[in-house]
Amino acid sequence: MNTAEPTPTCPQCGSNKLYKDGLRYLADGTTVQRWLCRDCGYRFTDPNHRRRDEWKNPPFNLNLENCLNDKCQGNNDPEWRDPTSLGRLVQTLATVEKEEKEKSGQAGATVHAEIKGKIFDFLWYLKKEGYSTKTIDVYGKRLLQLAKCCNILNSEEVKEFIAEKETWNSTTKLLTVEVYKAFASFLGIPFKPPRYQQQVKIPFIPLEQEIDALIAGCSRKIATILQLLKETGMRIGEAKSLEWTNIDLERGIITLNNPEKNSRPRMFKISSRLVGMLNALPKDKEGPFKGHITNLYRDFELQRKSIAKKLQNPRIEKITFHTLRHWKATMEYAKTKDILYVMHLLGHKNIKNTLIYTQLVNFESNEYHFATAATIEEAGKLIQAGFEYVCHHNDIMLFRKRK
Repeated sequence: MNTAEPTPTCPQCGSNKLYKDGLRYLADGTTVQRWLCRDCGYRFTDPNHRRRDEWKNPPFNLNLENCLNDKCQGNNDPEWRDPTSLGRLVQTLATVEKEEKEKSGQAGATVHAEIKGKIFDFLWYLKKEGYSTKTIDVYGKRLLQLAKCCNILNSEEVKEFIAEKETWNSTTKLLTVEVYKAFASFLGIPFKPPRYQQQVKIPFIPLEQEIDALIAGCSRKIATILQLLKETGMRIGEAKSLEWTNIDLERGIITLNNPEKNSRPRMFKISSRLVGMLNALPKDKEGPFKGHITNLYRDFELQRKSIAKKLQNPRIEKITFHTLRHWKATMEYAKTKDILYVMHLLGHKNIKNTLIYTQLVNFESNEYHFATAATIEEAGKLIQAGFEYVCHHNDIMLFRKRK
């Protein structure tokens, strides 16, 4: 009767929280179990775990000379043992696997240790090539999803699975193909990408009163995030990266020095309302919105659903964090008709990306709110409230704002 072998402990930190990180194939036909510490990121082999296989054709392209010299998969590279770099990647892989398992609802679904090891090697390669953590997360989630449904070492089987996935639109299939194409290239797997095209849709643009109703009904933190996205058109990841040192509450200026997707850094002038909302947030963290992104999305979706039900307006449930970026770009273009200004506002380097956001919107009406100002102070308040200057009449300034 076979009994399970005991799990070793990490020789560096003593933890028994380990990943099985595939097998090392030796020249004599035996294999040695590799382990990866989940706490410190140290990678090592277990000399007590050896089994003889009828091994003729290994499933991967192995360098036996490196294996014999204990350099297989970078074991001799000190970067692999650096908890500040490798440990984060291990945590990323564990996180995306857990999220995929929760979404799929398959509690028993697991990825083979060797496959998971190859995915980890690929993600580590992306990290060394300078890819962002967000991109690595996307690649990891997609590959783990594929690995649970098909053999990702067989490109034809992957193509069949993607083709038969009826619940995926062409854009999702295209993204999956691009991810797998990079993974197959890394492993040297022959792969001829199928032909899928991105599905272009006109983005949903809510009314401003719907956005304001959503902001008014959300919690203090989420309401502040929504107001920030509405006024600046930031991405949610850019908003989360903000630190208090980037926010000048006295002058009402926010500096974005960590833009996503290789965008340009930029500065924003914010309203006094948003300044007050930011001032009301606790200052016990480095930034106003620090925290796990999954918790933020979950809380927002629950509050949004409750508000939509309370107001009997299903359109509110279609508002996402990114919807406010679409809304800001579209409204600014409708007001200024200046595509270069909108391009600068969004931080794009390529004007083709800006054109995606500046869709022509068929407004339900051309009605406006009307307001007047007799002094500079009154005019300033109207401008902060989103009103647009029209003209002077008898020393009175006239403003309007689309309903």
